[in-house]
Amino acid sequence: MTSALSDPTLERHFKGHRHTVTSVDFSCNMKQIATGSVDSCVMIWNMKPQMRAYRFDGHKEAVTCVQFSPSGHLVASTSRDKTIRLWVPSMKADSTVFRAHTATVRCVNFSGDGQTMLTSSDDKTIKLWTVHRQKFLFSFTQHMNWVRCAKFSPDDGLIVSCSDDKTIKLWDKKSRECVHTFTEHAGYASYVDFHPSGTCIAAASTDTSVKIWDIRTHKMLQHYPVHSGAVNSLSFHPGGNFLITASSDSTMKILDLVEGKLLYTLHGHQGAVTCVAFSRAGDYFSSGGSDEQVLVWKSNFDECIESSNGVKSQCKSAASSQSRPASSTAHLHFNSQPPVLNNQTFERAEHLNRPNTQTTARTLSFGHSDGHSRGTHSHAHRDAATRSPSTQQTQGSQLPAHQDKGLSDVSDGRVPSSLANTLEHIIGQLDVLTQTVSILEQRLTLTEDKLKECLENQMEIGLHLQNRDEGRRWPNQHC
Repeated sequence: MTSALSDPTLERHFKGHRHTVTSVDFSCNMKQIATGSVDSCVMIWNMKPQMRAYRFDGHKEAVTCVQFSPSGHLVASTSRDKTIRLWVPSMKADSTVFRAHTATVRCVNFSGDGQTMLTSSDDKTIKLWTVHRQKFLFSFTQHMNWVRCAKFSPDDGLIVSCSDDKTIKLWDKKSRECVHTFTEHAGYASYVDFHPSGTCIAAASTDTSVKIWDIRTHKMLQHYPVHSGAVNSLSFHPGGNFLITASSDSTMKILDLVEGKLLYTLHGHQGAVTCVAFSRAGDYFSSGGSDEQVLVWKSNFDECIESSNGVKSQCKSAASSQSRPASSTAHLHFNSQPPVLNNQTFERAEHLNRPNTQTTARTLSFGHSDGHSRGTHSHAHRDAATRSPSTQQTQGSQLPAHQDKGLSDVSDGRVPSSLANTLEHIIGQLDVLTQTVSILEQRLTLTEDKLKECLENQMEIGLHLQNRDEGRRWPNQHC
């Protein structure tokens, strides 16, 4: 299986934050990347090189987490200033503020339908909110220390959270009860998430390892002590067969969950890697670190490039329908046959990290300078060297033969480039219209709330005046 994979390649890097990058997330259409930083800013990076990035200033202290809504029309951010903000990812940088936590807010997560939002905080609580009405619903309050992360399950029925109290709790959203507690012994989990199948959870721990539990049997399925520093973040590939981790040891590691082994060790950041996330289709992933850099990588997993079991079509439909796909292969191994992964514990991290034997993982190192990526690994470097000149040559030859190329596209059954550009422009305009409608809806909601508040205040004033008048008349009647 490993031999069928192509090496991940560093495609782009963004520089704009003035401090450690704390969180990263892709929009559903892959056009934008949102990042948060200790510099108190949220930034929206456009994947098209000619489009500028947006910097959102609003938080008073470090931004701890960012996430796009499933539709991509909103970005939520959390901060040490105890607030959550909802942004419209456009030039205007409009935002609304949620206030209910009494300490640093660590994490935010949208439900699959985008109607509700989950936040976790150093005040030891997890809170649930409605997105459009911007109302607080209720809290989960059984953790005994800071809650680092909380996530919805793929079907939104369960919630998983991790805390500095060295526990990972599984909650039933409907009953609001904790249904199980997993205990960490050596350290605490700083990040946790559901497998796309919804049957397992993975936790990134400060004890330098990654653990995977089955939420049905409550047993640990896999244990990966592959890092030499605290694991800060992780992300499942949408197909379910791969997991990427980010660590303070300056590396990212890609794990093969079906084979139960380490595939790649990636070097690209100068310092701790603090966050990592796959795109909705899994063809890209992005990372951020203490070096203030945001790196974008092409995963090159042939699971999402060519597959006979429908993963390719699922990835495409995910980008269009804005939902998280689950691979049939993932269901086979994680749902139908859980014994495949049971009790796979890997204690010899130094053996997995050696790149000299054929059975171990490959180590890829990347550097970046002046906006261009360069792979120092020979295979990755060769791919970049052969790909870039051909791309430039193609772009140069397109200009004089633009009409001929369009005709050949029609004859070959493909969409002409001019039509594709027009359709892309129309889609962009529709995105703008949708964002505008979303803004108007938010403003209408705010207006309704303010009118309601004014009416309530007016009624209270009227009652107060009525009571005062009655109080004045009563002494006269008594006399």
